Amino acid sequence: MKNRSNSFFYMGMAALLSTSLLSCNNTNKPAATGSSDSLSTASAINEKIVFVNSDTLLHHYEYFKEIRTTLEDKAKKAQTDLQSRSTAFQREVADYQQKAPTMSGTDRESTEERLARKQDELARHQQNASNALAQEEMDLNEKLYSKITDYLKVHAKEKGYKMVLTYSAASPSVLYADESLEITQSVLSALNETYKKEKK
Repeated sequence: MKNRSNSFFYMGMAALLSTSLLSCNNTNKPAATGSSDSLSTASAINEKIVFVNSDTLLHHYEYFKEIRTTLEDKAKKAQTDLQSRSTAFQREVADYQQKAPTMSGTDRESTEERLARKQDELARHQQNASNALAQEEMDLNEKLYSKITDYLKVHAKEKGYKMVLTYSAASPSVLYADESLEITQSVLSALNETYKKEKK
């Protein structure tokens, strides 16, 4: 459960960021299609399009690392609890199987019913724990996404960026971009600095 949760969390967040498109103050009409690449290039430069590497951002953003650790710890505790309950149930089943030949028909029937109820309870507990963890992961993803996009809205307005794209190796929505257009480090530094202040 721990590894699967960690993997899904990272992949889900990377996909969420890599497929996002943030437009700021984009009130201009789309540029008319030109007959040459130079017209498109000039238009793109004037529009001040930049990008953020979401892989780098998630790897070094302190808030993301903290919530990922929190989820991993909760997943580990849930797995330990489930394993403990499962082991106890298996002991009860083994105990019943050992005593069954000497039990009366009525006792066997009542014991089997009780064990069946326990098995159902164990399955429900596992499903509830899994659902609770998935919901918390979803909530944290949304909070993380909001933190990043809220900052980018302000940052883009200050810098005059019309669009901020994201890049991820796992889901490359941007196939190529000049390195001069990347703002990952400045965004990362600002996000980490803001998070430090929030923690205080």
